[in-house]
Amino acid sequence: MTATIQPPWGTDWKPAPPPVASEPRGPGNPSWVKNGPSPNPNGRPAGIPDRRLLATQQMLDEMRNIVAVLIGKALEGDSNSAAILMAKCLPSIKAQAEKVSFDFDASAPISDQVAQVLDAVAAGTVAPDVGRLIIDSIARLADVRASEELAARIEALEEANGARG
Repeated sequence: MTATIQPPWGTDWKPAPPPVASEPRGPGNPSWVKNGPSPNPNGRPAGIPDRRLLATQQMLDEMRNIVAVLIGKALEGDSNSAAILMAKCLPSIKAQAEKVSFDFDASAPISDQVAQVLDAVAAGTVAPDVGRLIIDSIARLADVRASEELAARIEALEEANGARG
């Protein structure tokens, strides 16, 4: 199998001609003067499609052929085509923490809760990375509780100050 087979979607392609050499100029319309009237006050005329939209539409029209070629190459053993298909068609697998069960007293002080988690890690009932997640969650909860307590104390102080005044 030494002959190369051209895909059907690439047979009518021709390279673009080189640009015509002209004097270099700045970006934009040369007849437009800054703070002057717009040279095109009505904007783009209706019915003229955007080049990006045309390119996107052409790609979408040819997508089935492109995917068919990739599938064919992947089935022939091309690992790059297989990798492209797998990366784009299958969702990536995300790591998930395992469910754990150990003795935990949520009403205990924060330092005791962290000690309970560390004891479970040391005993081998909780994996170290899961233990770290639990400790981080305990710390976030402690931050939320501290914020709530601070807000309540400020409210009480304002009420006491307002009652005197």
